[in-house]
Amino acid sequence: MNTTSDFDQYLKPTYFIDSDSPSIKDFAKEACQKETDPLKNAVKLYYAVRDGIKYDPYSMEDNRAFMVASTILKRRFGYCVAKAVVLAALARSRNIPARLGFANVKNHINSERLHALMGTDLFVYHGFVELYLNENWVKATPAFDLNLCEKACIKPLEFDGLSDSIFHPFNTKGSKHMEYVKEHGHFTDLPYEIIMEASKKEYPLYFRNLEKHSKDFASEAIQNK
Repeated sequence: MNTTSDFDQYLKPTYFIDSDSPSIKDFAKEACQKETDPLKNAVKLYYAVRDGIKYDPYSMEDNRAFMVASTILKRRFGYCVAKAVVLAALARSRNIPARLGFANVKNHINSERLHALMGTDLFVYHGFVELYLNENWVKATPAFDLNLCEKACIKPLEFDGLSDSIFHPFNTKGSKHMEYVKEHGHFTDLPYEIIMEASKKEYPLYFRNLEKHSKDFASEAIQNK
């Protein structure tokens, strides 16, 4: 059984999950309004991050400051790990225990440009959040915003606070989409160095060509759906 002390680490602000930031608190307050139920708050925060922060796989850069929750929130775009960091910060600001989870996944319908830069369909350290609700840890994946899903024939991920929200294995056309390959466990704060080391090793071309990255992944996704 989890004790109160076990949850302290999942409620406190950290360098990346700066849940005590005024901008994080204000965003959470606006999203939740006067709602006091933790589960309903978690659902509201999930959708606020899913659709309020644009998914951008080209935003992965070796810059620690870019991965701080309040900075990501200000930019209003980020890749899966960045969006997970924001959701974790928002949840902690509303006294909901939150931790980061990671897994390697295969994206079977990646865009041609991104696939060429990555050199693989494997996404190492895909990020999601685990929230403690109703005495259970529940996975929440706010990565793909609804706009991207609608344009690229991707099934949007829903979240009810009761069951895990993880990538669909198939898209809306029945084609293979996401495949979970390896779990990396959960973390109190973002394991930045571990993720960067793995990413640079797996995607050397991506990091050598940051200036060539697209600024409109949704358009790419439409072309490759």
